[in-house]
Amino acid sequence: MTPPQRLTALGAALVLAVLAGAGTARAAPAPATPAAASPVQALPAGVPPFVNGFGLTLLPEDTQVNGPTDFTLTVTTGQLSGKHKIRILLPATYASDPGRRWPVTYFLHGGGGNVDDVMAAPALHTASMITVVPDGGLKGWYADWLMQNTAEGRADWETFHLTQVVPFIDANLRTRADRAQRAVVGVSMGGFGSLHYAQSRPELFGHTAALSGGIDFGMWQVRAAVLGTELDLPGAWCAISNSGSPGSGRCVGYGPVVDSDAIFGSPYPVFDADRVWKAVDPAAPVNLARLSRTDVTLYTGSDDLIDLHTAAAAHTVKARLDKLGIASRLVDYGDGAALGPGCDGGHHYGCWAPAFADYVPRLEAAFAAAG
Repeated sequence: MTPPQRLTALGAALVLAVLAGAGTARAAPAPATPAAASPVQALPAGVPPFVNGFGLTLLPEDTQVNGPTDFTLTVTTGQLSGKHKIRILLPATYASDPGRRWPVTYFLHGGGGNVDDVMAAPALHTASMITVVPDGGLKGWYADWLMQNTAEGRADWETFHLTQVVPFIDANLRTRADRAQRAVVGVSMGGFGSLHYAQSRPELFGHTAALSGGIDFGMWQVRAAVLGTELDLPGAWCAISNSGSPGSGRCVGYGPVVDSDAIFGSPYPVFDADRVWKAVDPAAPVNLARLSRTDVTLYTGSDDLIDLHTAAAAHTVKARLDKLGIASRLVDYGDGAALGPGCDGGHHYGCWAPAFADYVPRLEAAFAAAG
């Protein structure tokens, strides 16, 4: 008898209950010009001029100016339903140094999060690089979904980010548009996204960092977390992108319920039903081999019910990279005592903020060394 290929809400709840109970360069070429680029009405004062292109249409009236070097654009695209934000943090001297080009770091937020989560990691707003924070959806999982007829509508997140946002930024800002000067980093769901994007498009990203990432799809606990976000089960991966303080109890929602097969298809490892999960698994050796020229960094705690599993995933990835002869850096900060006073080893920005404070200077040095 063929096993069921979809996980029911009750079944996912039971799986997740078990999970919860497990402890209960050179000067860059001039930026590309988008085909058929069209000027848009003036953006608010202080925001550099932008033009539509690469499938993105700006909504100038929805622009938010958060500060002199911090603004949020709103765009529409045929790849996604609805409006979507892109938050941009510029170096303090971006406007006053018009002859200079800058490296770019893309920050991918976690599930249930949004572009404003970057403010919980102040190290990402620096004097030496541009930081771009594209919307990743409440449960987009940085993927082109298999199902496009769910309550979420069109959901081609990977195409949006890699074929639209990246060239759009290079065309409109003074970037260093080469892989040695471009990084992708993320937390939790965004940790999966950062490692997956670096593997999917190694010609784009020379640096990647995953913090407490869901980076081993061979683990049923990680698959269960994805399913929980699809089914919007409370506590599925509670506080997956919690910018509150440790122990705050803040949990997030993941938007409307969608089919448990919506993103990556069936999770069951039977008759190759889970072939998409395996194809995009960041921990798969065939995918890790694509990082041979990439600067890879992993951070994780190991002292709560979530990071207990992200630590296992990170150590698996590190061991496989070592076996492949690919250099990488893993920081398992355990209970967080050595990382920072706000870190308890848990799955939140109390740990991720000091982890970024450790990582960003290293990234800046790598950018500088690239020339």
